[in-house]
Amino acid sequence: MTVHETRGKNRPRRTCLAVPGSSVKMLTKAQGLAADQVFLDLEDSVAPIAKPEARQNIIQALRTGDWGGKIRVVRVNDWTTEWTYQDVVTVVEAAGEHIDAIMLPKVQTAGQVAALDMLLSQIERSRGLEHGAIGIEAQLENALGLVNVDEIATASPRLETLVFGPADFMASLNMKSLVVGGQPEGYPADAYHYIFMRILMAARAHGLQAIDGPFGQIRDVPAFEEAAKRAAALGYDGKWVLHPGQIEPGNAIFSPSQEDYDHAEEILDAYAWYTSEEGGARGAVMLGDEFIDEASRKMALVIAGKGRSAGMTRTRTWSPS
Repeated sequence: MTVHETRGKNRPRRTCLAVPGSSVKMLTKAQGLAADQVFLDLEDSVAPIAKPEARQNIIQALRTGDWGGKIRVVRVNDWTTEWTYQDVVTVVEAAGEHIDAIMLPKVQTAGQVAALDMLLSQIERSRGLEHGAIGIEAQLENALGLVNVDEIATASPRLETLVFGPADFMASLNMKSLVVGGQPEGYPADAYHYIFMRILMAARAHGLQAIDGPFGQIRDVPAFEEAAKRAAALGYDGKWVLHPGQIEPGNAIFSPSQEDYDHAEEILDAYAWYTSEEGGARGAVMLGDEFIDEASRKMALVIAGKGRSAGMTRTRTWSPS
């Protein structure tokens, strides 16, 4: 098992906070917020002339900031620009030991992920960093990226997440909407359902996390919650947040309810006992009024795992009667 598989793929990413690298104020404030992950941005939120200074701001924040237990990610510019290699080399050489993952935007082919992997490996060797310790997050933002999503998902052992980028994706499809992550007027169903499921299936097939992108109307918390609940219901691990006001509801939505968490742990306890010799070595039993078997155990593992990674504690226990 590689380094990133033990450190990155299973950590909670309920909320992933976008922080512009050009703002020292925001880089400082983000350290005290309750997001599971922060990504320090060098791409869309940073003007072209401000990118060199933003790199230095990010390096300083990573090296001297107190990020607690947050996952620290740097989003670089995509490979079609002139900035990508300088983003990676400059930031990773100066602060690589403080970086958990590099986010690559606008990924269209597996080769783009492989190229980033190769560059990271060279920097790690040249700087004496632990090989493979820096993961990769691949952001899917257009039609070609979605078509190639299965190949992208297997492009590097460093890969930890597949991230949906709604704004560029909406433009890529000529979607009739100006609200990032919002439903286009006139379409009676969920316009993103196929995209969500396609990314999610590729992620789960290859052991990756799936992350939903931002909701642009940052003051409309109920609309953010609606979008987040849609992704969470499908099984997404988390969602981008653009404003501190989105963090608390995002963390709650991508965590199980206390009742569901307690019940999942009870199912696991009961099934473990009933399948043991002491419990009668039974594979299908009743838990109260509920039938449980191996499939129930697998479903309970998902909910219990989400609760444990969110730091939840049980309020009740199960014991055989």
